[in-house]
Amino acid sequence: MGKDKLRRFAEFSSFENCFDFPRYLKGKWHSDYFKNNHPIVLELGCGKGEYTVALSEAFPEKNFIGIDLKSNRMWVGAKKAIEANRNNVAFIRMVIEKLAEHFEKGEVSEIWITFPDPFPKDRHDKHRLTHQRFLKLYKEVIHDDGVLHFKTDDDGLFDFTCELFEQLRIKPIQLDRDVHNSETVDSYVKNIRTHYENLFSAKGRKIKYLSFKLPAQLEEPVSKA
Repeated sequence: MGKDKLRRFAEFSSFENCFDFPRYLKGKWHSDYFKNNHPIVLELGCGKGEYTVALSEAFPEKNFIGIDLKSNRMWVGAKKAIEANRNNVAFIRMVIEKLAEHFEKGEVSEIWITFPDPFPKDRHDKHRLTHQRFLKLYKEVIHDDGVLHFKTDDDGLFDFTCELFEQLRIKPIQLDRDVHNSETVDSYVKNIRTHYENLFSAKGRKIKYLSFKLPAQLEEPVSKA
């Protein structure tokens, strides 16, 4: 392991806006960390955290938490947030499957899923962050009226998600298959971009976006007639 990576690991642990598996904050994020009652928004698989920080700048009336397993990547966003005095940002090193161990039901108001691994092989579909298995996990922490956002450049993953939502009878709030050329998508969806989003766009890939709410009950997928 390189010295720079080791330094980032150490600094991540020392940053006041960074946490390693902080189960002790479950149900206490408003009172013990953010010190306010503003809505809490998660970005799952946040990588370097640039999207988390950009959202925090665009929406100072909300609190944002980036989640990933690799702290040396999140170090980038955490350091930027500290330097910019952004007190509505935090980063957590944890696995997404453990969301319910770190947040109470209703403690989260929004969730962003930005450019996740598409896991293109069918046998790996349960690892996709829009799979029903993960939707059930999100249901355990998000507010009943909470909104989820999904962005990807991958056609296969987006088609899989749309087909699954049709089977689950989840009606999208907004769906766009070419965000950067859209006249209807919200400006922050178009203008806030990750490093990978810019790379994908430069290669001619269309960025796709979907926002939705989870139903009261997540049933088994309904097969098409």
